[in-house]
Amino acid sequence: MRLIGLAGWSGAGKTTLLVRLIPCLTRRGIAVSTIKHAHHAFDVDTPGKDSWEHRQAGARQVLVSSARRWALMTELREAPEPGLGFLLSRLSPVDLVIVEGFKADAHPKIEVHRGANGKPWLHPEDAAIRAVASDVPPPAGAALPWAHLDDVERIAELALAHAAPLPGT
Repeated sequence: MRLIGLAGWSGAGKTTLLVRLIPCLTRRGIAVSTIKHAHHAFDVDTPGKDSWEHRQAGARQVLVSSARRWALMTELREAPEPGLGFLLSRLSPVDLVIVEGFKADAHPKIEVHRGANGKPWLHPEDAAIRAVASDVPPPAGAALPWAHLDDVERIAELALAHAAPLPGT
């Protein structure tokens, strides 16, 4: 398995790019999985569902299964948030894992930048950024490959060129 991340400020278009990038890669025959870091409290379960009731009753893990998919929910309770390495170890083997978020981690990343946001570039401070996807060119002197946010084919090429093998895969 290989790994590439998409890193950028909120509102830069990471999710929009990712949902365009996945079909582009799968059309090339590349099996893709993703890990999304949520910055806010989130829940994939809703009140009234049996699985929600199980978790509220104190179950540490609840596995929900059907003929179409299965999902395992783990309540952290007092345990610390798991790191990226732990989460990666939970995935089934694929060709490429794309991580959205975890921008402080040292895995190879493509910076997603939107000029209208007025946010600073990440790449001058983050040596793990290998390329830039933006609606504006990177500043003069940035020695990184660049693709326009709308050029998904080029971004797919950059993702494949800069993805790193995961240890042990």
